Formats: sequence, structure tokens, C-alpha cells
Amino acid sequence: MTTDGLAAWLVERADAGTRLDDLFVGFCERLAGGGLPVWRATLGLETLHPEHTGWLLVWQGGALVPRPSYARAGILQAPNYVNSPTRIVDETDAPFRCRIAENPGEMPLMHELAAEGATDYYMLPLPFLDRSRSSNMSFATSQAGGFAEAELAALVLAAKLLSPYAERVAMRQVAIEVLDSYVGRLAGQRVFDGQVERGEVRTIAAAIWCCDLRGFTAMSERLPRGEVVALLNRWFDAIGAALEPRGGEILKFMGDGLLAAFTGEDACTRALDAAEAAIAGCGRLNDELTDEGRPALAFGIGLHVGDVAFGNIGTHDRLDFTVIGPAVNQASRLQDLTKTAGSPIVASADFAAACGRPMRPLGSHELRGVDRPVEIYGV
Repeated sequence: MTTDGLAAWLVERADAGTRLDDLFVGFCERLAGGGLPVWRATLGLETLHPEHTGWLLVWQGGALVPRPSYARAGILQAPNYVNSPTRIVDETDAPFRCRIAENPGEMPLMHELAAEGATDYYMLPLPFLDRSRSSNMSFATSQAGGFAEAELAALVLAAKLLSPYAERVAMRQVAIEVLDSYVGRLAGQRVFDGQVERGEVRTIAAAIWCCDLRGFTAMSERLPRGEVVALLNRWFDAIGAALEPRGGEILKFMGDGLLAAFTGEDACTRALDAAEAAIAGCGRLNDELTDEGRPALAFGIGLHVGDVAFGNIGTHDRLDFTVIGPAVNQASRLQDLTKTAGSPIVASADFAAACGRPMRPLGSHELRGVDRPVEIYGV
């Protein structure tokens, strides 16, 4: 029964860039190979994703056991959390032990493990520097009589040795998820890579997608604030469901509208596909709203293509990653034309030519801030 060499092994494996799940599997194998009676082990780490709580790695019978992710919404009231050792460890910041063979108690997990032959269970909080999020490790054994005290002491030491490597991975994941959620995947990657100097921009060719909700001011004055926020989120969900599978990057939310960009091959075709999918998705949302006795939502989408400057702008202390340039301004002006042009999607001639799909000519129109009339197209 030994953890000899575990610290050196962790240093070597972690520096080699091993993924956390592979590191955890190797960690558990070394414990079992060192004579510690570990039948099952878990590593639970909370991150900072708006939808998911984090991940749970479960090693059992010599391999990782697939586990579903858990939705963040309502997790603290969910039965599988309320009646779990994780809640007790989170609230007490102290270890939890259940001698399953003697008395499994009331927790469903303990009864499940007992049915599989477990005799003893021990969970401890990991000594992370950041104590604001849940982080824990558990061990279970099927050994007759459960864990001996010396075995538990060795397992606690092993968990503490793994802890800094697990925290490093968790904090990196937190940083990536926060950046992805608040500034977008493309901008987030640039920030994470260290491109944070103010004024640092690069020119990219992109299809620009600008959309705006109709009647938002009147809706805001008529409805309670909470209902307005909930309705906006439902609408943005429908728009995001159209953008993301087609490679659209949401760059900015602007009150009741958003700015998105498509880059790479077939950018304009994918942008038009997303626009049509957004119309269809919001049609389904309007059916739901009608059933709820609420008025339907209307919106417009402006589409243009061109070179834009993508990068950092702002003050010395507060920066924003965004796109600027005439192409962005024109997409916004085209979106304004959807109010009068007879099409919820209005595209420039350059976009229509580049997308490779037939679009309906809507004539020549004046655009605010543009010197001469432009030809526009709809669907």
C-alpha cells in the first residue's frame, strides 16, 4: 500500500500536456497498482459555463464511466444534488464518509453502490486556492471491512497531490468558457492567446449579419422587466440556434439586436441559410407565443459582405473585441430597410452575387450615410 513516486509521476505527466481524463485514469491505476483498495473514484469540478455546471469523471472497474453533464439551472434544488454527498461536502467543506456495508443511509447513491458491492465510501473537498466553486474527489472500495485508516490517509494525500493539476485545468476551462460566453469563440480565443493590446486589429473578409427586433421599445414599456428579459432570451435562443450550426459567430448583443459574422468558405451561403433558418425558428417561437396569448415577434436581418477590422477598441481600462468598418455600417442600414422593403431579409448586391443562390431583386434604395442608391435583394 503506497503512493511512492506519485508526485514525480504527476509532474511528468501534467507537463506533457496530458488531458485531465487521461491523467485521472493513470492516477487511479497507480493507486490501485500500489495496493490501495480503490474500486471506484470520482473527480468533480465546477466550471463557469452558463448552461452546464462542470464535469464529473468516474473511474470504476479500471476505466472511465461515461456520465451526462448537468444543467446549471436549478442544480442546487435537484434531488440528485440535494440528497448527495457532494452537497454535504460543499456546505461543510469537510470530508464525508459512509460505511456502506454497515448502514448505507438514505442517499440513493449509497444504495446504488451497495448493490454493486461497495462496502465503504469517502469524499473529500480538494484544497483549491479558489474555494468559490465545488471541487471534490471520492473513493469507494469493495474490500471487506471497508478502508483501513492508513489506506484513507494515503488516499487523502494522493488527492492533495492531484489537486493543483486539477485546479490548473479547471481554471483554464473557466477562462475559456467565460471568454466564449461573453465575447464569443473567435474573440475569446484571441484574448486567451494574449492579443489584448488596445488598437490591435486585423482585417478579415466576412459576411456580416445584423438583426433587430421590431417594437421592442413599446414592449419594454408595456411588460414587466422580467418578462421582457425572458422574451428576449427566447428570441435570442431562436437566432442562436440558426447561427451557431452554420458557423456564425455572435460578436455583440445590442439591446434587442445582435451583430454576427461568418468567415471562411461559403460564408455568404451559410449566412443566408442561417437567416432563413432564423425566420423559420422564430415562426415556431411565434406559434408558442400565440398559444400563450402573447403577441408575435417581428424582426429584420441585414446581410452584407466585405472587409472589416476585427480587434480591440475602447478605453485604457475597458476594451471591447468587435468588428468595425463600412461593411458593418451597411449591414445595419440594410437591416433598417427590412421595415419597408417587403422582405424580412435584405441583402446587398455584393452579398447576393457572392452567396451563389437566387435572391429576389427589391430595386434601388437610398441608404443613410451612403452616397448613392444601392441595389438590394430579398428572399
